[in-house]
Amino acid sequence: MIPRYSRPEMTRIWSPENRYRIWFEIEAHACDAQAALGIIPESAARAVWERRGFEAERIDEIERETRHDVIAFLTNLAEHVGPEARFVHQGMTSSDVLDTCFAVQLTQAADILLADIDGLLAVLKRRALEHKLTPTVGRSHGIHAEPTTFGLKLAGHYAEFARNHARLLAARQEVATCAISGAVGTFANIDPRVEEYVAKKLGLDPEPISTQVIPRDRHAQFFTTLAIIGAAVERLATEIRHLQRTEVREAEEYFAPGQKGSSAMPHKRNPVLAENLTGLARLVRSAVVPALENVALWHERDISHSSVERVIAPDTTIALDFALARLTGLIDRLFVYPERMRQNLDALGGLVDSQRVLLALTHAGMSREDAYRAVQRNAMAAWDGEGRFSDLLKADPEITRHLDPQTIDGLFDLAYHLKHVDTIFARVFGQQA
Repeated sequence: MIPRYSRPEMTRIWSPENRYRIWFEIEAHACDAQAALGIIPESAARAVWERRGFEAERIDEIERETRHDVIAFLTNLAEHVGPEARFVHQGMTSSDVLDTCFAVQLTQAADILLADIDGLLAVLKRRALEHKLTPTVGRSHGIHAEPTTFGLKLAGHYAEFARNHARLLAARQEVATCAISGAVGTFANIDPRVEEYVAKKLGLDPEPISTQVIPRDRHAQFFTTLAIIGAAVERLATEIRHLQRTEVREAEEYFAPGQKGSSAMPHKRNPVLAENLTGLARLVRSAVVPALENVALWHERDISHSSVERVIAPDTTIALDFALARLTGLIDRLFVYPERMRQNLDALGGLVDSQRVLLALTHAGMSREDAYRAVQRNAMAAWDGEGRFSDLLKADPEITRHLDPQTIDGLFDLAYHLKHVDTIFARVFGQQA
């Protein structure tokens, strides 16, 4: 991922230094396990730890000749360890190192992303509680529907990211497996207890059956989960983009002193952060199909998955980490305009209460079909600017035969729509909300 959309902590996970450090730990822990089983000398296992060392540049140099990254690493390690290096990698195959390392890196990345979501959840909750009773119009198909609150909007996104947190925890567990099973995964040349030992040391579970590589359905679930989180990012970003439109202006990204919105038009204040998040979400979702296609490898293994994962693993985790951090900052400093929300809520002269009138007429004895026609007739007149909805209703004899003017006025009460907000908040945040 390019530096523009990268944060250091996540980027370090995919650095050569971190990768080779994990490779070393896998090999060294395997040596400890084999020494405990009497397969290699204990002095050799100690020497691996005591004389350890590697240089990324030297590994690259060796790989240019060997065309094999793991062999290049082992060769460089042997230059530090000395003769005892002959006991390193006993009975193991490259995939034991590569796949187990990949599991460690994905769990490290997941831990950062989980913390990112925690931070976003905290901000969403604070802003949702702040605007719990801030009335705004709810829209369906982009058209005014019925009243809601801005807090309810944010509470819905909070609930979605809470689900995503649970999904990511499950996906982390799914990929946190260790394979030290040797060629074609039969343990022919290495004891299964070595795998169990290494797995425990690295905080992983032994892979039940690895076929030389860890099954890629695990990774497909992981990247699909990241894509779902990306979709949630885009859904919230899209909401902000719509609310910031000039015709709406109910909420707006923070606009810093000295910030410029356009090279040509000095008045512009654009939702650039939300638009950026929309693009990053597309990038994260693009990893799903390659990850799914990686599941079908030839027989016990091939490396068609390798090039895919070398790209999508760093790119998606780095991009999503950046996106979650940016979204958290966006919501934290989001400008909210309650007065503009009120103006928009009343822009159609009370049409947002049309369902209340419909239900009142049916309760008063009209058939639903007749009531719908009568309400719609007056609603369309109000839509066309012929008067306020309530006034048109009170001038319609078909309606006033069933509802008196005072009853009609009582149907236009904003509090009616908000009476269960506390119940919804308690469902989302618990009783303390």
